[in-house]
Amino acid sequence: MTNTQVPLTGRTLIVGPSGIGKTSLTARTLANWLEDGRTQEAVVFEFGPELDRSDRVVGRRLCRFVEIPDEVWIDPVEANAPRSQGSETLDALKLARENAERANRRFDNAPPDPDAVFVNDVTIAFQHEVGDLDALMRYCSQADCVVINAYEGDEFGSDDPVSQREQTVLRRLRSWTDRTIELT
Repeated sequence: MTNTQVPLTGRTLIVGPSGIGKTSLTARTLANWLEDGRTQEAVVFEFGPELDRSDRVVGRRLCRFVEIPDEVWIDPVEANAPRSQGSETLDALKLARENAERANRRFDNAPPDPDAVFVNDVTIAFQHEVGDLDALMRYCSQADCVVINAYEGDEFGSDDPVSQREQTVLRRLRSWTDRTIELT
């Protein structure tokens, strides 16, 4: 577990390989935000799938690390893990498209004018081209504090269409955010 502190202002992207602590760091930052009683100003986009892989669970949700009060807007996506669950490229693309379509519906339903936005496992929502990254970025641009985490690595491959799209999304997020925290 990292002792890194994430600022509660600006836009922060947290990246790293699977199981490194991205979600727990995001959850600790959410807990820090909530300490001041700012529950109604916080929005959580939960895209993380939870997948059992032989000896561990991959893709934990924020609520496993922090109690999220009812006043915080959260609408989790029942997400797939396309590269782990798809047996071939077409299966993975189909699963990625389903994730993107589910995620796109969340942006219109989220409360207007958030003060803080926390996004868990952001690239799951945009591993297919129908994922509307611009909508997420527009929504987050209203907030004073944005904390986003994303898988970055080659554990699940790098040459397939899902991974290539994920890498494109990460490049855009890196240029859009104020800072990137790389966990290793």
